[in-house]
Amino acid sequence: MPSSENILWSLKSFHNLSSNELYDLLQMRQQVFVVEQTCPYRDMDGIDQLSLHLTGRKNNIVVAYSRIIPPGILYPEPSIGRVATHMQVRGTGIGRQLFQRSMDECVRFFGHQPVKIMAQSYLKNFYESFGFQMQGEPFLEDNIPHIYMICP
Repeated sequence: MPSSENILWSLKSFHNLSSNELYDLLQMRQQVFVVEQTCPYRDMDGIDQLSLHLTGRKNNIVVAYSRIIPPGILYPEPSIGRVATHMQVRGTGIGRQLFQRSMDECVRFFGHQPVKIMAQSYLKNFYESFGFQMQGEPFLEDNIPHIYMICP
């Protein structure tokens, strides 16, 4: 199984992404959310242009990705979404690294304030390990169980 070493991390605004970088991260999101989860959904939601994009590459392949959304766009709080890892690196700790980096970037750009996410329900324990707490009742989003969570 591939290790979590030698990951090249990059954080860029939408307008600073090259066309190849944008293609790679969209391809990664499509592979994870549409193909693997068999969930056709509206990925192009107009929020990418307003967000920061954190990518982790190994051997020039995107193996980790998240979208960091400023406060006031989805929620009053900053948010982290489209959190995904390549199937070949799952279980290596890259997902934890990705999410910790995402949280660190939220603090760096938006200061110490709560972060709100809409999480797939099966990842509740993962996000709780970062201090997130469930907010409200579970619901279906694109026919997949989700929950709102907040990290105070």
